Amino acid sequence: MSPKTKIIASTCLALCMSVGSFFVSAQQLNAEQQAQLNELKNTALQSDLSYQLIESLTTEVGHRLMGSEGDKKSIVWAVDKMKALGFDKVWTEEVTGSYWLRGDAKAKIIAPYPHDVVVLALGGSVGTAEKGLTANVAHFETFADLKAAPDNSLNGKIAFVSYQMERHIDGKGYGPAVGTRVTGAVVAAQKGASALVMRSVGTDNNRTAHTGVMRYKDGVKKIPAATLSNPDADLLVNQLKRGKPVSLFLKMTAKTDAEVIAKTANVIGEFTGSELPNEIVALGAHLDSWDVGTGALDDGLGIGMVVAAAHHIGQLPKRPKRTIPVILFAAEEVGLLGAKEYVKVHKNDMVNHAIGAEWDFGIGRIYKMTPGVGAQSLNAIRELAQYLAPLGVSLSPDNNAKGQSDMSALSNLGMPSINFSPDGSNYFDYHHTENDTLDKVEPEALKFNTAIYTMYAYFAAQAAVDFRK
Repeated sequence: MSPKTKIIASTCLALCMSVGSFFVSAQQLNAEQQAQLNELKNTALQSDLSYQLIESLTTEVGHRLMGSEGDKKSIVWAVDKMKALGFDKVWTEEVTGSYWLRGDAKAKIIAPYPHDVVVLALGGSVGTAEKGLTANVAHFETFADLKAAPDNSLNGKIAFVSYQMERHIDGKGYGPAVGTRVTGAVVAAQKGASALVMRSVGTDNNRTAHTGVMRYKDGVKKIPAATLSNPDADLLVNQLKRGKPVSLFLKMTAKTDAEVIAKTANVIGEFTGSELPNEIVALGAHLDSWDVGTGALDDGLGIGMVVAAAHHIGQLPKRPKRTIPVILFAAEEVGLLGAKEYVKVHKNDMVNHAIGAEWDFGIGRIYKMTPGVGAQSLNAIRELAQYLAPLGVSLSPDNNAKGQSDMSALSNLGMPSINFSPDGSNYFDYHHTENDTLDKVEPEALKFNTAIYTMYAYFAAQAAVDFRK
């Protein structure tokens, strides 16, 4: 070998050794911490704690609509549970908003073929006159069709949108369907309609309707807005197909009590970091629910998972480096009020929120992780993905995740996020209905998903990386 060749070979060897050393040094968890991570996984997979928490919440509290007695009880419940589970700190932060009362809702097809049908008022809707209203139905297959109707073309009629949500593992059918629910009443009123009735935003064939929040617009008449069960929407469509005028009776007593300010609270509990206590790895879920069902899935699942995940980590002999707070947000269902208040209260320390993740969708096992972090920290995410791979979790090629639900308010202010995608194929069978109850929880999937959140939170709290970079 010539001297020149020897120099090149030596340089290459040194470079290879340097690169090898770089990969070793870039690894976020040492052997001891990896063993700890594996132990946490096994603990969570064998623990019933997340299920026990959901069972307790749904049995002892029930539904948790903002301003209701259940909402007030849930705050006490959450504080007591966190304290009993050994959180280092537990506190509440007040959130206020409007007090909406659902009341009763009844509907009947009067002609040509009389039938009672199942409806629910949309959250925030006004009621009908005391005696209700009866009007002919104007049918629109999509929200776009309703938008395209000429102004004042629906005078004296009830607008009916029959669009049916599609079932998908990732729930992507929700977006195209939910627009009618949120702003359909405004558009219908602009066209002259006396009420809006829409097919439920759901994928089931049960004779139960799905509720959800809706919005009015200043300067536009407020009209009643109701959602119709899927089978009854089919029934109404079938009557309309016969070419005869279809008349519908609707009576709702829903109202917002302008004289009452609804008071609720975000409940926050933390395990304080051992080395970087001011840096936060946030775990989130929302504490409130709609007033139908018991909120077992939406969002009892999330509450059970994130509280249990933090507890498992909190039982370690030594806390991880960063602080892990569990934020149970108030009033998510009525407009992310708790999240908006949280970022207002914590605006000066949002830069210290290292990364966050929430659970507010799905029933089945997590199958994918999508990051939303800085490019330099992607190698750390790839390391986390290696730890999660044996559980069947793949790493998305995308790096564009925004926080789910409440956490979106935090990620909009720059907090990096991780989104975990569970099997949500059946989630919208029960979403916002009386069927959102404990029996729909899948205990083994719950353990599996709790283990993943536990591993993620521990890794993020230990990793010596800035997820913003």
